[in-house]
Amino acid sequence: MAMQTVLDRKLLVITGKGGVGKTTIAAAVGMAAAASGRRTIVVEVGQESRLPSLFGVTAPQQGVETPLQQNLSSISIDPDRALLEWLQALGGRVSGRVLASSGTFQYFAAAAPGAKELIAMVKIWQLTRGGGRGTRSGAYDLVVLDAPATGHALGMLSSPQTFSAIARVGPIVGYTRKIQQLLETPSHTAYVAVALATEMAVTEVLELHAGLQRQLGRDLTAVVVNALLPRRFTAGELARIESLGNAAATQTVQQAATRSAVHAARAVHDRARFQHNQLARLRRRRFDVIPVPFLWGEELDLAAVAGIAKRLQQKL
Repeated sequence: MAMQTVLDRKLLVITGKGGVGKTTIAAAVGMAAAASGRRTIVVEVGQESRLPSLFGVTAPQQGVETPLQQNLSSISIDPDRALLEWLQALGGRVSGRVLASSGTFQYFAAAAPGAKELIAMVKIWQLTRGGGRGTRSGAYDLVVLDAPATGHALGMLSSPQTFSAIARVGPIVGYTRKIQQLLETPSHTAYVAVALATEMAVTEVLELHAGLQRQLGRDLTAVVVNALLPRRFTAGELARIESLGNAAATQTVQQAATRSAVHAARAVHDRARFQHNQLARLRRRRFDVIPVPFLWGEELDLAAVAGIAKRLQQKL
């Protein structure tokens, strides 16, 4: 029997410190899964929907599946809107505008910790089951969750436990055990952290791993280290380069340029060495580390994301 890969799960949760390229990696993972023949949907959490514009697709209505390319779709789920829609459904004919302005929404959200996150998780669970409001295609092989940053992601993932601790009955309570089982089962859900090779981002990965173990009894399946600089010089090569700068003692234009180039080489070498030291921190903890090289260019377009997808497809 073939060994299960990361892409063979029903749900792939991607999170990490804000600003590390989490959405880019989620898009690339979605493209990799789609290229392997898996029907895939990438779920963004929040009011913004960034993936359609990357793929040159018209911005969709909130909460509606949007085809991006063959085998790949996206959907944006706003937890506040999801909770409002659920309360509106309970309220029958009460309009969303009236409900939102009445104070009921704010009261319920404050009185029921984890409620809006749980409603969002219900929608995600429905996608893994092949249905739910806003879906058109009916079934997916893989749901890629572009989760919020680490702390909020852990809160969202623990929402079934949080909500079930305060609510024993009701139409939503029946979902808590189903979602929790999905999140806790290794063959169903995988967890991938995205980080830059900085001390703070790597430390947050370690905190995320500890949080997953504590809340769900799960480990990180892989860590994607984004924007990694190459190690261009050996120590001996750098010493020879620096000797050129030492030889340029006078202030001619050519010699000044040589010294500037030597300083730049040293700076790039030191930064790359620091990044690879952070990589070693992760590997010492036995994480499956997937490096993604720094991409040089004015902007990260679809072609660049497709290149990352090809790399990830080989590793995942």
